[in-house]
Amino acid sequence: MYLVKQLFDQHGKSLDLHNVNAFSQMEQKIKMPEVHRPGLALAGYKKSIATARILVFGKVELAYIQELEEKERLQRLKKVITKVTPAVIIARGYRPSNAIINLCEELHIPLFRSKLSATTLVTKITLILTEEFAPSITLHGTLLEVFGVGILIQGESSVGKSEAALGLLERGHRLISDDVVMIKKREGAYLIGSGPELTRHLMEIRGIGIINVAHLYGAICVRHDKGLDLVIQLEEWDDKHFYDRVGLEEKYIDILGVSLPHNILPVKPGRDVVLLIETIALNHRLKKMGYHSAKEFNAKLLEVMARKSRKKDEMHSYA
Repeated sequence: MYLVKQLFDQHGKSLDLHNVNAFSQMEQKIKMPEVHRPGLALAGYKKSIATARILVFGKVELAYIQELEEKERLQRLKKVITKVTPAVIIARGYRPSNAIINLCEELHIPLFRSKLSATTLVTKITLILTEEFAPSITLHGTLLEVFGVGILIQGESSVGKSEAALGLLERGHRLISDDVVMIKKREGAYLIGSGPELTRHLMEIRGIGIINVAHLYGAICVRHDKGLDLVIQLEEWDDKHFYDRVGLEEKYIDILGVSLPHNILPVKPGRDVVLLIETIALNHRLKKMGYHSAKEFNAKLLEVMARKSRKKDEMHSYA
């Protein structure tokens, strides 16, 4: 659960938040990834009241409540500021009225001031909360950007994930995270992968140890996060296993409700895994553009078979 204290500690500077009632606790839980401007609610429109959200008072809201009589002002404020309100923010650096200060202190609700406009605050806080409330999962693997395609390489321990990633970095591709990959679902439709801050830009290579990719290959070979486009599963070659040689049957894997292409890549001595991963990335880009090599080959094959069948029927008819 995300707390007001975390919002203040992590984003207080960027939001220019200054605590007005410094003695109030900031352990309130933020239960909704949304911010509310209580203009209509203050005017008496009850259906728009959203007390469980962070409230932002802008110039219009402050001017309106100042025009009300003291008793009515307090009644209107009590309708929008309740015990479930996580925090109240006053925009444009305005000083909050005594009624707001007293009510927040009475309910132990954090009260902040910010020089930012109400619109800017609503936009920024919404983006922050959307990120914090996004569904997430941590996966084992190595995430890279290859020809602009976000690829998650997975496989059993010591199968060669880090070595393959190292080879891709040698060819100018980018590392996002090695070993631990944090995946977040954005806007309910796509996935973004990143790495923990502690191990960012680091790789563990057996026999060598931990290396810093940014120092060895330069900042151009790393990036903070990347959209996840496909998953490649490395596995040791098994002579008894049948591997697809045409590629008509496409496999998918579900991550946080999003379906991604899933390629199984068998590994054995002599196979250039780095080249194969690059080929998968380029082939994926072609498919996104509408070119599917396996389907085109299958269509040509069926056409040739149909042509031969027609010729055979014609020969039988002449006979």
